[in-house]
Amino acid sequence: MSAPGERHNDKIETAKGARRNRILTGDVAEQRWCASHRADPAAARLADRHYNRQKIGSPQFAPTGSCAVFLTDCGRAFWITSAPLAEWVKHAWPGAWICSAFRQEGAGVASQLIRQAVAATRAHYGEPPAIGMVTFIDREKVRPIMVRGKPMWGWTYRKAGFVDAGETKGGLLALQLWPEAMPGPLAANQRTMHGTPLFDRPHFLEAAE
Repeated sequence: MSAPGERHNDKIETAKGARRNRILTGDVAEQRWCASHRADPAAARLADRHYNRQKIGSPQFAPTGSCAVFLTDCGRAFWITSAPLAEWVKHAWPGAWICSAFRQEGAGVASQLIRQAVAATRAHYGEPPAIGMVTFIDREKVRPIMVRGKPMWGWTYRKAGFVDAGETKGGLLALQLWPEAMPGPLAANQRTMHGTPLFDRPHFLEAAE
């Protein structure tokens, strides 16, 4: 029989586990992402460390075609939503928004950043396509998270509401976020490529006065 203290600790661990495994739903309460662009050098440095980077050091890092690029306010994460024309895609989800890249290096809770990026995407593009958003994961280049003793790829996306959608012909894992599971739109903050607000007075000028 467990002692009272042990039972209390078990309840704490169970509560912690429930929070870790909780799927996020609803709208986002804050927006950490800032508007960026496909040649933002701050985002390019992060892109150079993403496993799907095609040409390290290239000034541009986003796929061709329409895209929305975001950089967090701390400059430690970047995100790309691509919106390719359905007739130009070769996978099984034509017309879907594509999360082409997401990398964060200590910017915050990844699942929350994903939800915020989706909200920023909705503010940028408007109503989502009927099949929502898809992301692809190369299981040979990404380490899984152990969940209940089993390896789980794309765990942070799953916590943000994405669900299994099969595989590509090349064997990439596909995860899909349906429109009804998306948060409402919340626009990215407007920033310069250096992370300074476009309209707020810079701190170094305030200090000089």
